[in-house]
Amino acid sequence: MIRWGILIFGAIAAILVAATAARGKHPLRSALGNGVLGAASLGAINLLAEYTGISIALSYGTALIAVVLGVPGVITMLLLRLMCLA
Repeated sequence: MIRWGILIFGAIAAILVAATAARGKHPLRSALGNGVLGAASLGAINLLAEYTGISIALSYGTALIAVVLGVPGVITMLLLRLMCLA
């Protein structure tokens, strides 16, 4: 049951990201830029983990979230990680 919920949520998020990117003048460049910024922010969080004490494990799921959802996806993963630690 949980697996279906995650898949449905992921599909809805991907559709929303695609719709948002399609509204601009250059949808492909916008989507690629969003993915690059998401991957860079995930890398920055893991590079700074030594100083902050918080890291996000790099796996296929986290990389997919970072690339598809971009910076908001990475921030959400970071907030979820902080909530689980508290």
